[in-house]
Amino acid sequence: MIWTRFTDAFGVTHPITQGGMQWVARAELVAAVANAGALGFLGALTQPSPEALAREIARTRDLTDRPFGVNLTVFPTLTPPPYAEYCDALIESGVRVVETAGQRAADHFAQLKAHGVKIIHKCTAVRHALAAERLGVDAVSVDGFECAGHPGEDDIPGLILLPAAANRLSIPMLASGGIGDGRGLVAALALGADGINMGTRFCATAEAPIHDAIKQALVANDERATDLILRSFRNTARVARNSVSARVLALEADGRPFEEIAPYVKGARGREGLESGDPEHGIWWASMVQGLIDDVPTVAVLIDRIIADAERLIRDRLTAMVAD
Repeated sequence: MIWTRFTDAFGVTHPITQGGMQWVARAELVAAVANAGALGFLGALTQPSPEALAREIARTRDLTDRPFGVNLTVFPTLTPPPYAEYCDALIESGVRVVETAGQRAADHFAQLKAHGVKIIHKCTAVRHALAAERLGVDAVSVDGFECAGHPGEDDIPGLILLPAAANRLSIPMLASGGIGDGRGLVAALALGADGINMGTRFCATAEAPIHDAIKQALVANDERATDLILRSFRNTARVARNSVSARVLALEADGRPFEEIAPYVKGARGREGLESGDPEHGIWWASMVQGLIDDVPTVAVLIDRIIADAERLIRDRLTAMVAD
């Protein structure tokens, strides 16, 4: 067993979390993560309404009696979802841990903290992590440039970003981005993290509620098979490379307005691809960790393997390198 400040503070066996991925973070995956001793997060906005989120929380509770949380990603939009009502739903459902992300997530910290909810805030820069700490979050998840989704605009990889953040933070920190095995866990701990957050790696598991063809695409792809889209709009997103991402990049290079690009990056289109098994149908998130994915195990097998490999690496390789 690997004990850290994170496992102690959040009441889990292993210092591993499963990110609240849009369309993927549903009850069957989150419960499997929880049952394996790690901390999983439902995606609040994967559910079409606060009432649907409450039902998904109940469905997860039917599958596990262990801790799990909810991800709430808050971005400014012209027609924002009813974020406060989503908060009410998870609070009333008894959820005690929330993973937040986005510039406006802090608008809801007081509401969550007033009900004893612990907050893990996702950050892509040291300055953002320090701001979150000042606002009273209980932990941060620091995303390096390797991550899927939104890596920020600074392009700082985890090898630098993690120790830079650890040097200045006093709260527990999770390492996120490009991590998928025991070596990644040990490296993260060595860099100052208290655990790891994985997204893409959990997509390639038996319980992930996406089509098997997408899982096999993750296995087949290597570490080069991602694209960074929407850079020209300072909303960079790392996605799996396909014909749609290539089209988006071509439109950006041609200086086309976002209105012309929007149909290609619609979330609904990406969801259709994940569910139909067509990796060319739309944009879907994936990190560089694709290069380390070579199978589709159950969640329990994956987590047990990560912990066993990390313990073996620490005990048999690293300890042996230290001379008396």
